Amino acid sequence: MENLNLNVIPVLVGADQNCYNVARAFHEAYGLVSHAIGRYAIGITQHTSIVKFHAVENLGSDDTFMMAMSDFAANHPDATLIAIGCTDEYAALLIRHRAELEDRYIVPYINEELMQKLVDKADFYTMCDKYGIRHPKTVVLSAPAKAEDLTAAALGFSYPIIVKPSSSIDYWHHPFDGMKKVYTANSPEETEKIVAEIYNSGYTQRMILQDRIEGTDANMRVLTAYVGKDGKVKMMCLGHVLLEEHTPKGLGNHAAIITEYNPELTAKFRAMLEDIGYRGFANFDIKYDDRDGTLNAFEINLRQGRSNYYVTSSGLNIAKYLVEDYVLCRDLGYTEASEPHFWHYVPRGVVYRYASKKVVPEAKKLARQKQVSSSMWYAYDVLRNPMRLFYLIEHGRRFYKKYKTYCPKQDG
Repeated sequence: MENLNLNVIPVLVGADQNCYNVARAFHEAYGLVSHAIGRYAIGITQHTSIVKFHAVENLGSDDTFMMAMSDFAANHPDATLIAIGCTDEYAALLIRHRAELEDRYIVPYINEELMQKLVDKADFYTMCDKYGIRHPKTVVLSAPAKAEDLTAAALGFSYPIIVKPSSSIDYWHHPFDGMKKVYTANSPEETEKIVAEIYNSGYTQRMILQDRIEGTDANMRVLTAYVGKDGKVKMMCLGHVLLEEHTPKGLGNHAAIITEYNPELTAKFRAMLEDIGYRGFANFDIKYDDRDGTLNAFEINLRQGRSNYYVTSSGLNIAKYLVEDYVLCRDLGYTEASEPHFWHYVPRGVVYRYASKKVVPEAKKLARQKQVSSSMWYAYDVLRNPMRLFYLIEHGRRFYKKYKTYCPKQDG
C-alpha cells in the first residue's frame, strides 16, 4: 500500500461484484474507502469496511442519476472524485453526462459518439474487420424474421446458432420472463421465436445471429486494457477463462481465470484502441475456435469487466492506473501481464469439479505455488468482521448448489 495521504474518493456507480473488485483495488493500493451508489444493496457490498453504499431509487433515470452525483459532490467539496461505472448501463450514463460531471469528477471515459459505434455489436464487428481482428460469422437482423429466411443455407452457417441483441444496454431495459444474456437456437423455428420474443418486449435495436463456436468455458478468453488520457494504451491483461457462471442471468460471467500471454493478439487490439481515440478501461470477450485454431472477438465492454480483480491480482492494480494517470499525472509506460496467475470468484472446489479437465491441473499447480487469488476473501475485510465472514461462507456454499443445478461437468 502506497501512503500518499490522497484526498481521493472513488465513486462507484453500481454495487455488484465489479464494484467490490474495484473498491478492493483502491484499498489495496492506497487504503482508500470507496463509495458505491446503486438502486439497492446486495450482499457482496454489504458488511464491508472498504465500501460505503448509498441507495438511490430509479438511478437509471438521467435526472435521478445527475441529482445523485451532484448531491454527492456537494457533500464532499474538497475531495478529488473519480467516477467509475460498474455496469454497461452506468458506464453509458457517465459517458452521456461526462461534460456535465467533469467540473467535479474525473470521468475516464470515451465520448458518446464513439460509444454508439462500439456498443452496437454489428458496428463493432465492422470495426474488427478493419484491424484484422477475427470474429464469428454473423448475420444482422433489423426486425423479426420468418423461419424460412433463417435456414442454415440462408445464414451461411449451420445450426445450432447464437442469438443475441446487438445493443445490450437497450436490451436490459426491456425485461421479460426467461430473459438471457445470450440464446442458443437449434432450428430456424426456434430462432424465429427467440427474435420475436425479444422484439415484443420493446427492444428496438438490431439482433445478431452468429455461428456458434463450440467448446467448454475454457475456450473463452478475456482481455482488459487501460488507455490513458493521452490516448496511449498503458496496460493489457489477457485471461484464459476456466469457468463461467451458468445461472440464466449470470450466463457468461467469468468465475475463474488464469492470466495468459499472447502479444500477437493484444497488439491488434492495442492498435485499434489507439487509432479510434479510446480512453479509460476496455474489456473484450474472445473465444478460441477449435476448428481452425483462431481467437474470435465477441464484444467490447466500455468499462472494466466484472472479473477485473483478475487484473489486479496479476500485479496490475487497476486503481493505480487511474490515480497515477489523472491525479498524480505520472508518465505511464506500457505494461502487459506475462506471468500466469489463477483468479477465482467461486470456490476453488467448484472450479476443480466443473471446469474442463484440460485446465484444472494448471489451476491446481498455481494454487500450490501460491499464485492464486480470490476476489471475495480480502483479509483486511474479513478479520474481526464476523458478518462478512458469515456472508462469504454462505455465498460460497450456494455456488455448489447453483453449479449442480445449472452446469454439467465439462470434460472437454
